[in-house]
Amino acid sequence: ERGLENDVSVVVWGEMGRTPRINANGGRDHWPQVSGCILAGGGMKMGQVIGSTNRLGEAAKDRPVHYQEVFATLYHQLGIDVSKVKIPDLNGRPQYLLEHRDVISELV
Repeated sequence: ERGLENDVSVVVWGEMGRTPRINANGGRDHWPQVSGCILAGGGMKMGQVIGSTNRLGEAAKDRPVHYQEVFATLYHQLGIDVSKVKIPDLNGRPQYLLEHRDVISELV
C-alpha cells in the first residue's frame, strides 16, 4: 500500500549450498557448486525462477548465475553503476567493486 516493495530489497542467501546426498553421518556437507538465493522487492521483476540444476541438484544446468551477478544487480537497484565506480585498494590503486559486473537481466 505504501510502495515499499519498490524501495526495499529483501535478500535471503546462504554462502554455500549443501550436498545433494546424505553423508555417512546422516547429514549434509558443504557444496559450493550450487546454492540458492531469493531476491524480492526493490523494483525488481518478481515471480520467476532463474536457473536450474541437473536432476540430482549437483550442478547448474540452465542459466547459471554467478554470485557477483547478484551483487551487481543489488548495486544497480541502489543506483550504483559497477561498470564505472572504482574504489582504491590498500595500495591506492583504483579497483572495480566487482570483477564480474553483469546484472541479472531478468530482474532489472
